[in-house]
Amino acid sequence: MSSCVLDEQNFSHCCQLLLQQSEQLKDGWSWEVVQGSEEGYLRKTALRSVVIDSSAAWDQGGLSSESEPHTSCLSWPKEQSAVVAQVDADCIRGDIDDEDEDDGVCTVSGGSSQVLQYEYHILYSCSYSTPVLYFRVFTLEGRSLSLEEVWSSVHPNFRLRLQKNPLNTITMQEHPLLGQPFFMLHPCRTEEFMKPVLQMAQNQHRPVNYVLSWLSVVGPLVGLEVPLKYSTQLHPAASFSSTKPD
Repeated sequence: MSSCVLDEQNFSHCCQLLLQQSEQLKDGWSWEVVQGSEEGYLRKTALRSVVIDSSAAWDQGGLSSESEPHTSCLSWPKEQSAVVAQVDADCIRGDIDDEDEDDGVCTVSGGSSQVLQYEYHILYSCSYSTPVLYFRVFTLEGRSLSLEEVWSSVHPNFRLRLQKNPLNTITMQEHPLLGQPFFMLHPCRTEEFMKPVLQMAQNQHRPVNYVLSWLSVVGPLVGLEVPLKYSTQLHPAASFSSTKPD
């Protein structure tokens, strides 16, 4: 792939490869087809034990409504996400000490711990020519979390960077295929942080699954970790085939 722009055909193929790897790793991704349409999306659900930090400063960072955008930085624990094409760490992530790694349980003093169900969707954006991560969060009783509660459940290591180093935005929007309210990681800066990933892969003649590499950057912000084993199973033609998911 000579450009950091992803077309829909290659998006479909990258999704197919991710699904194949997910099936081998039993990672829970599936392809959902919208009834009466040829369009579809990747879907995964996961339970996470988190701490809702009721003392989070809403007026200082990282979340926004669609009418009041606010940018926010993305970074991830060193040992828990797979980046298929390695790039300069300072380019797309902050330096996080080993002791700050997220073990899947957010611990914030003064908050209340609870188990939440996350539902993640990956769609293709024709406007930005990139993948987009939509998600929603429920309590085990079925109540949807508000934007403020989602922000307060973000790990404090991430939240600090959300406030200091702009890279992306959490917004509330209608799901383009389902017509239901979802949270979304806005794709406006995707091309910027994916360009060095793809350029390095091209220079080193290495395959790269755009969707997988992109997901390893944005997913951990909202509790979606990408197992390192994905990086050892990359298909040699990961970026170049036009085959669509079944």
